[in-house]
Amino acid sequence: MKLQHLLIILGLTLTSSACSNWIYRIDVPQGNFLDQRDVSKLRIGMTKEQVIYVLGNPVVQDSFDDDTWYYVYDMKRGMRKRGEDFQKQMIITFDGDKVASVEGDFELSEDFNTPLDS
Repeated sequence: MKLQHLLIILGLTLTSSACSNWIYRIDVPQGNFLDQRDVSKLRIGMTKEQVIYVLGNPVVQDSFDDDTWYYVYDMKRGMRKRGEDFQKQMIITFDGDKVASVEGDFELSEDFNTPLDS
């Protein structure tokens, strides 16, 4: 009788541990999701207002320097089968009210160095 109970408990333990991949865990995205099409619209000399129109508000504005904006997107995957965790970022530096430089994980368009008003 005790052997039957032990075998049942052992069987339930083994089958329940095999189901651990069935637990659904959500992906946790944080920050600004930037599409490459939107980043391609950036041009040197754009105003801060134009950048907000194209990309939205930055996640972080440097407390000590109003002329540096940080766009950061962080994806924490709930399950490995949906891919790996990743982070993308872009830093826009302004000179006064105009875009001076852009750096980060996105490719800029060939027309980036051509101002909009020329």
